Amino acid sequence: MRTLIQRVIVTIVSTILLAAAGALSGYLVGHEFALRHAETQLDQYANRVLLENVTSTAESRAVLATMNTSSYDLCSDEEIEYFRQIIFQAKYLKAAGRMHGGTIECSTTSGRNVLADSQYTPSIARQDGTKIYKNISPFRVDDQDVILVQEGESFIVYNPYRSTSMEAPPMHFTATAVDAPTRQAGQMVGEFADVPGTILTHPGKVRAGDTLYATRCSIDGATCTTAYIAIADAFAMARGYSMACLALGAISGALIGLLFPLLYSRNKSAEQQLLRALRADALTVVYQPIVDLATGQIVEAEALVRWTDEYKNAVSPDVFVKIAEERGFVGQITKLVLRHVLRDFGSTMRARSTFRVNVNIAASDLADSEFLPMVDNALAAAEVLPRNLGIEITESYTARQQVARNTILRLRQKGHYVAIDDFGTGYSSLAYLHDLSVDAIKIDKAFTKAIGTDAVTVSILPQILTMAETLKLCVVVEGIETQVQAEYFAATNQRIHAQGWLFGRPVPARLFLQMLDEEEARLSKEREAEIPDGAAVATI
Repeated sequence: MRTLIQRVIVTIVSTILLAAAGALSGYLVGHEFALRHAETQLDQYANRVLLENVTSTAESRAVLATMNTSSYDLCSDEEIEYFRQIIFQAKYLKAAGRMHGGTIECSTTSGRNVLADSQYTPSIARQDGTKIYKNISPFRVDDQDVILVQEGESFIVYNPYRSTSMEAPPMHFTATAVDAPTRQAGQMVGEFADVPGTILTHPGKVRAGDTLYATRCSIDGATCTTAYIAIADAFAMARGYSMACLALGAISGALIGLLFPLLYSRNKSAEQQLLRALRADALTVVYQPIVDLATGQIVEAEALVRWTDEYKNAVSPDVFVKIAEERGFVGQITKLVLRHVLRDFGSTMRARSTFRVNVNIAASDLADSEFLPMVDNALAAAEVLPRNLGIEITESYTARQQVARNTILRLRQKGHYVAIDDFGTGYSSLAYLHDLSVDAIKIDKAFTKAIGTDAVTVSILPQILTMAETLKLCVVVEGIETQVQAEYFAATNQRIHAQGWLFGRPVPARLFLQMLDEEEARLSKEREAEIPDGAAVATI
């Protein structure tokens, strides 16, 4: 009853806490999404407005070029009527006329000399001589910004209402032009944005204060368009997405909270199942061949432990070995594997002095004072020499403490073959290998998989092989599954042993011994075939 109450309390507390954490995570994700979404929308809006401005600019330049080549007398009735016809056909323009020295001499709206009393100063002067005037009173309507562009002695006036058609609240925009003499930027149309000129004249997206900005510029950089939005409005635009992320985070957290006690219980149960399996000798050991890449012959094997739990689920070694390490009984797995290896291959190792079976040991084994005596006693009982039993140690284990290196040295002194497993994933260096004084390195399968791809890890392989050659170490390559991968290492002209599905999958001892017998029979036939008939007769 007490256990049940504890589980209920754990379930409620974990559900509440993880739901809150999930909601917070969802809020943060939604917050970030809203900003990204707003930046994308702003950039698209700025681009759309810029394209509109570029198109209207192209039209105005074409009209001004036509006006400057007019064959009619300056400001004559015929020319003014001609200009009116041009403006009538234009999409973005409201008026046109003649201008000299800042004074309007005639226009399509007011005729001749009516506006000649006033002299205007351009707001922007371009390097090509084009002058831009802003808000000249005769053409302004309803307080709308109006732009007049002069080229030569001709001018055009943009329709002041064209900018209103580009508005898209809550986003805003401002169009900026650069004055050639002063290099100062002037905001011409749109809403005034009180920000540094660098934001308005440099393409990109930026956050300044509580506002997001996105700027796009024309190819020549003379005109830029900046779209902007208050961050509060950006969140409001994406409120639906934000709420969805918050709700999804809360639901996910609550579900994890509900499952947490089950997962915790399952982990505890897995530990007890594993202990029961060890006591019953219910773990199995399979063996994967390791071949000499030059000859293709099997020269060694790696012992791999497997476990199927009480629910008939195959549990990965990465999972149950980690549980055993964390709970402090991984040494029992090592003893089981060693016992199986000597039982399965004792006679083979006694008959074949060069054949070797390698076992993996854990970091705690290296630090266990009873490990080496246990190995010595087991070998003595099986009448197997140390050279027939190899030891594989994961690279990360060897860098943790000096006692691990001392154990490696003692193993080699006794005659054991010692290899660094998963090499290349941690502390790879020439000095590191020299200090360890091992027999071989096993290149991690992650490097093998990268062969034939653009992965950066491929470039590290030659360095690893060079280190091994310098220290006269054997190289065992893990994870070879294709002929291309095998050929890559065969071309190095080094002493290479290979392991992988291309040469054989992990199999029970019975099948492995059968493979050895078949290989021996094949080699025997090949040797007999190489003996000349005459030599055979002479021998008889």
